[in-house]
Amino acid sequence: MHISGANTFLSMLSPALRSGLLRQAKAVELPVHTVLCETTSPPRYAYFLLSGLASIVTTKPNGESAEVCFVGREGVVGGLHLLGPTPLSTRCMMQMTGSGLRIPFQELQTAFDNSTEVRRLALEFVQQEAAVVAQIAGCNRLHNAEQRLVRWLLMAQDRVDRDTLAFTQEYLAEMISTQRTTVTITAGVLQERGLIRYSRGVIHIVDRLALEATTCTCYRTIKELFEGLYQQQEQAGLTAALA
Repeated sequence: MHISGANTFLSMLSPALRSGLLRQAKAVELPVHTVLCETTSPPRYAYFLLSGLASIVTTKPNGESAEVCFVGREGVVGGLHLLGPTPLSTRCMMQMTGSGLRIPFQELQTAFDNSTEVRRLALEFVQQEAAVVAQIAGCNRLHNAEQRLVRWLLMAQDRVDRDTLAFTQEYLAEMISTQRTTVTITAGVLQERGLIRYSRGVIHIVDRLALEATTCTCYRTIKELFEGLYQQQEQAGLTAALA
């Protein structure tokens, strides 16, 4: 199987630690809707995505669900489980087809427990996730559907680094906590203004700068968190290399 791409979390590790984890990992294709973590049990595997997008959702007893965060190639799916045995109310599944490196969760847990470097990176990623979750919660409560949809599209594009995104209206409605008809109307307005093209579950971002001007300040906060991830680790590594 040919798998291409790079995972930022892994790239930040020292060569020896990275090689140790990669020896335990298996390259896998991850079609859309592949479940990576369930709510009812600890994960069997952790995943370092190389492409695609994984959505972390919370589901109500009546089956309704809402996205609380998502993970791309910047982090590790299953990172929150490293912190302890508390059961989580979220599940994680692929929302854009991609690929990744699958590692037995216990192997990653061992690395987390034994390596300060792995633990520091994992804690930084989980902390960033928590900050994003808090920002999204406030956004869903305070901002209108157009702002939330644009914020979500920009966040997704940041993580997959491409202009074309394959998402159904039903999925988008769940992700931004609104009705499908609202997504239809909102996407239509954005298309009429020349900001996106939308057809049969495929969104093409036409004018990124205009979209950024349209969305709420929540996106800029989330973007800063995303762009700042691992910067201190990178600077520390550069300083060590120059010493």
